[in-house]
Amino acid sequence: MAAAKKKTAPKKPARTTQKGKTAIITGVTGQDGSYLAELLLGKGYQVYGVMRRVSSFGSTGRIDHLLDNPNFHKVYADLDDGPSIDALVAKVKPDEFYNLGAMSHVRVSFEVPRYTIATNTLGVLTALEAIRQHSPHTKFYQASSSEMFGDPGVPVPFNEKTPMIPQSPYGVSKLASYHLVQQYKNGYGLFATTGILFNHESPRRGENFVTKKISLAVARIKKGLQDKLELGNLDAKRDWGWSPEFVEAIYQIMQHDKPDTFVVATGETHTIREFVEEAFKHVGLNWKDYVTFHEKLLRPNEVPKLLGDATKIRKTLGWKPAKKFKDIVREMVDHDLQNL
Repeated sequence: MAAAKKKTAPKKPARTTQKGKTAIITGVTGQDGSYLAELLLGKGYQVYGVMRRVSSFGSTGRIDHLLDNPNFHKVYADLDDGPSIDALVAKVKPDEFYNLGAMSHVRVSFEVPRYTIATNTLGVLTALEAIRQHSPHTKFYQASSSEMFGDPGVPVPFNEKTPMIPQSPYGVSKLASYHLVQQYKNGYGLFATTGILFNHESPRRGENFVTKKISLAVARIKKGLQDKLELGNLDAKRDWGWSPEFVEAIYQIMQHDKPDTFVVATGETHTIREFVEEAFKHVGLNWKDYVTFHEKLLRPNEVPKLLGDATKIRKTLGWKPAKKFKDIVREMVDHDLQNL
């Protein structure tokens, strides 16, 4: 009688593990930083969100829903404190470093020019040096700005080859940072890349920016909590996009096979007056009954029109905006109506 064959357990497939990517985000508590953190966490990243230690409550409001995520790591550091950034990069050695931290208010930059230059320019230098010294494989993204253009004598639309002649301390600081990125890319071979983002909005926009000031005021006026809205130059034209879409562009720029510079814009402009009119119309009010002008809100140097040409990123990376201007305005107003 033949011996019975010994049964063997089915062979288990070999376990394969893939380490998720790591990313550092400065400015994670801001509008773009919070959306970017959500995007990267959704893709399986370990995200180290850099924030400054402040004593006021509410500074983490945009990321409170992320604090319990085991892949999100809250880190206290500051672009103005070189050793803290140096130590973080040396410890984490991230795959990607997104520098979104900045003194980002253009009009305020005229009042605090030294702080603006120190934070926005020396902070970038600090990050790039930390990467060069401790983690040269790290990809670096610099959030540049349409305010690097600005000269009314330069014809629009602005693209990657347009002469950059900024009209504010903020614009100057961003242009200096832009050139630092080029230096570290070309001189040291770092993957240092740049997105020149035109204006982009969302319900998470800070209250000191004119678009959020308008949407919040409209909601308060509609509810009888405010009487008037004080504004400066209503004729300034801006290229307004949607922040979550622009953050997707940032991610795509970082995944490109080589470091490069891309303008991110919608390709259409609207005046601040149009933004005001649309916001008030959305709640059934006439803006002329509530808006007043005050010269204190004017900039020393006004930039009349910012219009971007995003042809390069459309053709190279396939990115294009979808949300329209009126929908952006209405969504911001609706959010403020619901959350007052």
